Amino acid sequence: MSDKPITVLLVEDNQGDARLICEMLSEVKDVPFKLKLAEHLSIGLEYLAAGDIDIVLLDLSLPDSQGFETFSNVHAHAIDVPIIVLTGLNDADMAVKAVREGAQDYLVKGEIEGKQLIRAIRYSIERKGAEEAMRGNIELLLDNLNDGIIAHDNQRRVLYFNRAAEMITGYSREEVLGRDCHTVFQCGFCGSKCFFRDEIPHFKHLSYVVDVTAKDGEQRRVEMSIVPMKDKNGKSVGCLNSFRDVTRLLELERRLGEIQQFAGIIGNHPTMLNIFDLIRHLAKSEVPVLIQGESGTGKELVASAIHNEGNRADKLFVPVNCGALPAGTLESELFGHIRGAFTGAIRDKKGRFELADGGTIFLDEVSELSPEAQVKLLRVLQEGTFERVGSETTIKVDVRIISATNKDLKQEVAAGKFREDLFYRLYVVPVNLPPLREKKTDIPLLAEHFLKRAVTEAKREKMFLSREALSVMIDYQWPGNVRELQNAIQYALVKCEGNIIEPSHLPDTIASQSTENKPKRRRRKRKLEFSAVQNALRETKGNKVKAAQILGVSRATLYRFISDIEMVKILRM
Repeated sequence: MSDKPITVLLVEDNQGDARLICEMLSEVKDVPFKLKLAEHLSIGLEYLAAGDIDIVLLDLSLPDSQGFETFSNVHAHAIDVPIIVLTGLNDADMAVKAVREGAQDYLVKGEIEGKQLIRAIRYSIERKGAEEAMRGNIELLLDNLNDGIIAHDNQRRVLYFNRAAEMITGYSREEVLGRDCHTVFQCGFCGSKCFFRDEIPHFKHLSYVVDVTAKDGEQRRVEMSIVPMKDKNGKSVGCLNSFRDVTRLLELERRLGEIQQFAGIIGNHPTMLNIFDLIRHLAKSEVPVLIQGESGTGKELVASAIHNEGNRADKLFVPVNCGALPAGTLESELFGHIRGAFTGAIRDKKGRFELADGGTIFLDEVSELSPEAQVKLLRVLQEGTFERVGSETTIKVDVRIISATNKDLKQEVAAGKFREDLFYRLYVVPVNLPPLREKKTDIPLLAEHFLKRAVTEAKREKMFLSREALSVMIDYQWPGNVRELQNAIQYALVKCEGNIIEPSHLPDTIASQSTENKPKRRRRKRKLEFSAVQNALRETKGNKVKAAQILGVSRATLYRFISDIEMVKILRM
């Protein structure tokens, strides 16, 4: 120990006991003790708030506090100050509880000598110094990590914030430490997945990706990993959150065409990569979205992705196929009905909008809505209210509306089949899905995905698509789009008895059209795309001859394309 005086705060209301402890401390000659006496808990807390206290000697029976509550109050105000309980209560259970909760020692007055007290004080202070040194080394280690680290207690007060966290978020430690993480980040690090709430206290490990807003207003995408912090007795004391900025990584992958799927949607065609970006932006907002595309292009999948990536992900996603329901029942399905509203209405029934309250409703084939249903839908968009069929009671809901159609709604409006005011309410942000024939470079990815899934479901051994079968599929125009491709793979799986799917295993409509177009394919010059060449070379493990066959071009054409790409890279150096 150093020669610096040790400031001892004695919280004791018994003057005789206080005098005895002073005498014990005065016997130590090598290190002087500076004693501060508090006869009430409130006075002791004032001393602690003022600082400059090295150790606390605490009696548990005070005029303004009794029992273990006394220790809890002092410990809460002196997290970094050692506490020795020095009391007349010879209670073994109390002693164990105090030490478990953070007391350095538990001594009973009348049963200790001066040397024992001095030894306990020395040990407590030395242990504190060792812990501070260890904490300094750990903080130095964490400060040199590339991942951001945030630690907070069960009241969400930030206890630690490393250098990488400062760089990623733009917030300094002084702005964050000691504050509620939700207040600082406005729940940006949790989004709808706020796992720090009292109602979800028990979890083992959580990982997710979320968009956050840095202090400068820049949007960043980060990978989060949260683990609970527990003390030596297994009691929860807070959360440790590590995160890393993957914004640039995702952008780089997007530029290189490496992203092959997003939120369950398969594809790396440039058009699909742009749609992935649009989905991310739409997920952050609440505006109505209209998804347009031919049947089978995956409109519901995109709608589901917008919902699952957004703040409503923990609520219901309710799909409604407006074209599959008879006009007489569609209004009841959407808005519900009361008993006796019409023949067969034997009880009250909630509509899809009520079920989707707080979440998202997806109106597929919205162009098929009746004029009456269009009026009610317009009101929901404007006011968020409606009535069940047969009822006069107004119901208010908070629902995000995503709609879809395979028709041109503008033409429907011009023909008088769709309300113009409703059209502009739905057409806030359009998402146009391309047909499969316009993104043929995605066919190998989609076919492989559907084949793996079908093989797993059928519990068959691994199967492969031959180059010839894949070439036939690329040549086909796919009027049924992705849905037709999935059906074709399932058909081939049934027909193929081996483990390699050949053109003869594909549906006749696909194989026959490819045969008719075969001579034309030989004469046609195919325009190569970087992503298509990259996929072909990856599939053939760099074999340019086989890659050229998959792409339907000559070897010379492929070599020339690769040479041009390499020349561009050289010129940019």
